[in-house]
Amino acid sequence: MRGDWDLGAAARGPLLLCAALLAVGCALGLRLGRGLGAADRGALAWLCFDALVHFALEGPFVYLSLVGNITDSDALIASLWKEYGKADARWLYLDPTIVSLEILTVVLGGFLALVLIYAIVKGKHYRHFIQITLCVCELYGGWMTFCPDWLMGSPNLNTNNWLYFWVYLVFFNGVWVLIPGLLLWQSWVELKKMHHRGFNSGKKFQ
Repeated sequence: MRGDWDLGAAARGPLLLCAALLAVGCALGLRLGRGLGAADRGALAWLCFDALVHFALEGPFVYLSLVGNITDSDALIASLWKEYGKADARWLYLDPTIVSLEILTVVLGGFLALVLIYAIVKGKHYRHFIQITLCVCELYGGWMTFCPDWLMGSPNLNTNNWLYFWVYLVFFNGVWVLIPGLLLWQSWVELKKMHHRGFNSGKKFQ
């Protein structure tokens, strides 16, 4: 795979912004999770970062795409999406699939992330229902983002540059597959434990 290994100046700002959101999300999640187990603190850190990305990055993307397009926008946040658009050109103009998915992600995904944060902190009974729903939404969004382009031979994806392919496309999108997958597994394990406890309690009264 060819590509220049020099990290250009245009990439530094967006990457630093993402790192800052990650730091804020982790700090907030760990603070909210004081007194909880390590797995729940980690989940909260991720969920706070996830919510920040949905509202602070993807929300403005949806707005700018609906009132014009990213390419022609002078907004500060547009520079991040212009940089990401070097990896996936569909983010530079009003692609119906991308914008439709992002509307769903911002409205539903962002809301569910906030509800799940509350459910974990307060120990609500509906925690794993929300967790499973959110994770399925995230995985569905990832699949529908890339599958249509893959079926056409990936005409919009830049796979010839290491930064655009491995960092922007593989890493950033892969995180939204890996962590929802781990949270789904956590919910599976916890629901299985609840079932066994309920089953064993029921047997005692028979």
